[in-house]
Amino acid sequence: MRWTYRPDPDPQATASLAEALGVDRVIAGLLVQRGIDSFEAAHRFFRPSWEHLHDPFLMAGMEEAVMRIGHALANGERILVYGDYDVDGTSSVALMTAYLRSVGGEVSYYIPDRYKEGYGLSIQGIDFATDNGMGLIIALDCGVKALEQATYAKAQGIDLIICDHHRPGSQLPVAVAVLDPKREDCPYPYKELCGCGVGFKLIQALHRRQGREDGELLPYLDLVAVAIAADIVPLTGENRVLSALGLEVIRMNPRLGLRALMGETEPHSLRVSDLVFRIAPRLNAAGRMEHGEQAVRLLVETDLSLAGELASRIETLNEERRETDRQITAEALEQIEQQGGARPYTTVVYHPDWHKGVIGIVASRLMETYYRPTLVFTKNGGKLVASARSVRGFDIYQALEQCSDCLEQFGGHMYAAGLTLDPSRFEEFRDRFEEVVRLGIEPDLLRPEVQIDGKLPLKGITPKLLRILEQFAPFGPGNPRPVFAAGPVRDTGYARKVGSDGDHLKFKVGQEGAPPYAGIGFGMASKLGLLKSQDSLELAFSLEENRWNGRVEIQLKAKDIRPWDPLGQLMNH
Repeated sequence: MRWTYRPDPDPQATASLAEALGVDRVIAGLLVQRGIDSFEAAHRFFRPSWEHLHDPFLMAGMEEAVMRIGHALANGERILVYGDYDVDGTSSVALMTAYLRSVGGEVSYYIPDRYKEGYGLSIQGIDFATDNGMGLIIALDCGVKALEQATYAKAQGIDLIICDHHRPGSQLPVAVAVLDPKREDCPYPYKELCGCGVGFKLIQALHRRQGREDGELLPYLDLVAVAIAADIVPLTGENRVLSALGLEVIRMNPRLGLRALMGETEPHSLRVSDLVFRIAPRLNAAGRMEHGEQAVRLLVETDLSLAGELASRIETLNEERRETDRQITAEALEQIEQQGGARPYTTVVYHPDWHKGVIGIVASRLMETYYRPTLVFTKNGGKLVASARSVRGFDIYQALEQCSDCLEQFGGHMYAAGLTLDPSRFEEFRDRFEEVVRLGIEPDLLRPEVQIDGKLPLKGITPKLLRILEQFAPFGPGNPRPVFAAGPVRDTGYARKVGSDGDHLKFKVGQEGAPPYAGIGFGMASKLGLLKSQDSLELAFSLEENRWNGRVEIQLKAKDIRPWDPLGQLMNH
């Protein structure tokens, strides 16, 4: 594990902000590191509100989209809402369907079959619209590269509005409007919306055009918050506002589908991490194991009993997903070992019978194990399909672009992508991919990294510090939970392995001039020997509140533990 320190915040800006806000320099320094260097910027950061959202009509194509939907609503035209089968797509479809129905729209929705149709706008989906007399398709979280499908829709007399957030190609599809902040000609100020976020901007524009208040749209933001968390987009700018407002909806009054998925969990304390690790996998399980339409049905359901039944079915699918994921991960690890280990720069595995719905999860697990840009292939309809995952700092989408002559189709983001190729080109592509990564990646990126905001001695930890740090939430990409380093610290003799498999580490450390603090290191049981054998240690950690048996105490959540190196301290600062 390599430790990297974020640049020290400017001392003058830190002192000025600390005085303006009445906080200590630790808090002020963390804010300055995040680009927040004035009272006004801090107010926006700590108090996100509707006023901080951008005008939706700044997005290229928005006026045309609103006019066309307005025409459809006024004339009783049937509308098809179309979206991808992942959480961002199904949340987007639920959002748009629920809103358009609330204003009198005659709306149906369509989620493509992951196995029969694959990702994105499909010919079958367009035929469904034609067969059912629908003159308008609103495509969400997909479509910006669907040139052939858009042309086909036009030939069928169907108008198309695309709401996407993926990178466009050199040419845009033929459509009434293509809403995508990543369009080079789009002046929209914030570029990192997820698909559901773009869909929300469209209903915000529709709502404003009717002369109504933005605040009336608050009940829809639970869906946007779930999609933002699931799609791992940066929690900065507008995403931070939408996520914070949406989390409040989930905590106070979540829609029935989300409430049913939570089970016995009380929603009032839910965080972004709960959406990522508890809600999103269950919603995703529908599309992975059966059909994404079930997720949409759950999210738009208004009958409590039916919502419970749908949630129960999705929970069963999630259990099947977990078992399938475990089995394929074990097979992939065995395959890599039989090949003599991972390649120097990439991990690429293939089996024709692996379940297409879980290869993305397996790719993530392999990436965590070997820390290489990773591709997991399976066979689908005579073609090879793969999910790609990347290490921090390496753009896997650009790497695939450099191999595009080997591919039939690809799309995605910097850290996650999908692709299709002919089986005859698999070995050629695998070798090319290895070479592209070899030439393009910095060697340091092949080692896991913990990014540290700054040093914090144990005596600097206080309940007030933790209370203010919690107000930095919602945490996620672009706004991670602050990580500190402390050293030298010593083990106080309580270290032990915990967890059902003994994978985790429970410990207590002390430092001169400070009380000892309990800590937890998930997946860090291998560090037990280090704790017991070294007199002086350095700890990378974040702070969290631990509630147990009615007691509340500050706990250190370890990111890494290493021997104390006084010389290394001089090099870091």
